[in-house]
Amino acid sequence: MDEKKKISIRDWAEGDRPREKLLAGGSTLLSDAELIALLIGSGNRDETAVGLARRMLGSFDNSLNRLGKQSVRELMQFRGIGTAKAVAIAAALELGRRRKEEHVTVRPTVSSSRDAFVIMQPMVGDIGHEEFWILLLNRSNRLIETMRTSQGGISGTVTDIRMILKNAILHSASSLVLCHNHPSGNLKPSRADMEITRKMNDAARLMDIKVLDHLIIADGGYFSFADEGLLHSG
Repeated sequence: MDEKKKISIRDWAEGDRPREKLLAGGSTLLSDAELIALLIGSGNRDETAVGLARRMLGSFDNSLNRLGKQSVRELMQFRGIGTAKAVAIAAALELGRRRKEEHVTVRPTVSSSRDAFVIMQPMVGDIGHEEFWILLLNRSNRLIETMRTSQGGISGTVTDIRMILKNAILHSASSLVLCHNHPSGNLKPSRADMEITRKMNDAARLMDIKVLDHLIIADGGYFSFADEGLLHSG
């Protein structure tokens, strides 16, 4: 029986598989060769996918930039690289190039009630019905996402604490700001506003998520629970 065969990533010890390494610790732990090995999946009769990827990179002074300039036909000159693998490599490197050139929008930092108000006022300041929104923030208080969680009538809306926490967890948020509008223009918090703030704060704390503020917004301004010392903590 011929012992030489195409060596697939599936044949490696689990601790050596790039896929498992990526899932366990993230893509940054993988070398360039291991990332390319994930694209091609298998090597040839004499070398693993990583071995083949290393040899390819070595041919271009270990430069991804030079590798990315090769045509599909040129990539296919390496033994073990067929059309499908060459196309996968070319496509991945082209995506990397486009990502580098793409303009990155810097998301705003929410460090005060005013910052949150500036973001939310255009969305809810002058609508004729009540809506409840959340601002999800990362550890640096940069905005991850704004999300409307409910909408109702002129006098109120139902707020689902479980849905808010679910969205915060799905977006890996470290903190959040609650926000809703009062179409009447009255910025004074109601008893229901006070209660939902307390419940939301208590529930979020169990998930190690901070409620930084709760804003009530009307066309003429806003009310901040945090600024007024009404945000429950401790």
